[in-house]
Amino acid sequence: MYESDKDTVGGGDTERSAFRIAEKKYKLYYDISSKKKKEAKAVSLNDVLDFKSVLETFTQNVLELPPGISFCSGFDRPVFCLDNRPGFYFIPQALSLEEQCLWIRESLRSFPQPPNRTNHNAIYGPITDLLTSANQAKIFHHDGKSVSASLLLRKLRWATLGLQFDWSKRNYDVSIAHNEIPDALDKLAKRMAAPAMPTGEEFKPQAAIVNYFGLGDSLGGHLDDMELDWSKPIVSMSLGCKAIFLLGGKSREDSPLAMFLRSGDVVLMAGQARECFHGVPRIFTDKGNAEIAPLELLFSQAEDECFLEYIQTSRININIRQVF
Repeated sequence: MYESDKDTVGGGDTERSAFRIAEKKYKLYYDISSKKKKEAKAVSLNDVLDFKSVLETFTQNVLELPPGISFCSGFDRPVFCLDNRPGFYFIPQALSLEEQCLWIRESLRSFPQPPNRTNHNAIYGPITDLLTSANQAKIFHHDGKSVSASLLLRKLRWATLGLQFDWSKRNYDVSIAHNEIPDALDKLAKRMAAPAMPTGEEFKPQAAIVNYFGLGDSLGGHLDDMELDWSKPIVSMSLGCKAIFLLGGKSREDSPLAMFLRSGDVVLMAGQARECFHGVPRIFTDKGNAEIAPLELLFSQAEDECFLEYIQTSRININIRQVF
């Protein structure tokens, strides 16, 4: 499901589902005919839905919306939904810049800490203070081999919070030692989840998966189907570099809709939307497309150098779930 797609142009395509075609359309390819080192192949973004533009038009032109997009009233921030994807909600600029910086810091400093598990556990076991170790240029030794902490930080792909997900068995293992979802994240998730919650019910954050994306990384089309009650949303928060998100249908043969995800955007998927394939085929790390200049300004202090250096070429996604 999690892929690193630093491919060159001309690779064969053995999967021809509509979703796979869209993934390959937007993912990062390098042009092997270019004389310049690793020049990214240009891709048309004309068909990518831009909720930032939708919000600006909606605000400036008094409730004017493109066909197929509706405004959900009654909340403390603009919330949009897609008429043909019931249960899908998009909240542009949901997180303030200060909140974004907070959760970027937590995602790198706190969330990979044991007893939370990461993709490194299988080989290296629990790693304490990975960010600090990277900043101190520490070297880890394992099975007679040496690896730098900074490299492990760059190869961090996921961390699990709250109830721990067993990737080999594809279920939540309540017997694994874990901490509760941090209180501040719990409160934020409850507030963000409100538009997608059944009337009279409150979201109960019990688990979260934090995904870390670097240049060329992608998240293949998948379903989030291990939670008990699909009427409760997945709350997905984007941080860092801009990405393309694909929202398909109940079959991989359904053509997906592409949309931009920027730092601070929140997506909710509940009910029928939980049955839709979705993925992230591309992140943009170049200055012209990453759109992280406001974050760079807030991370301009010396003590924030490690966060600035990381987020300039990365995207973080925190998705929070109610398991039971």
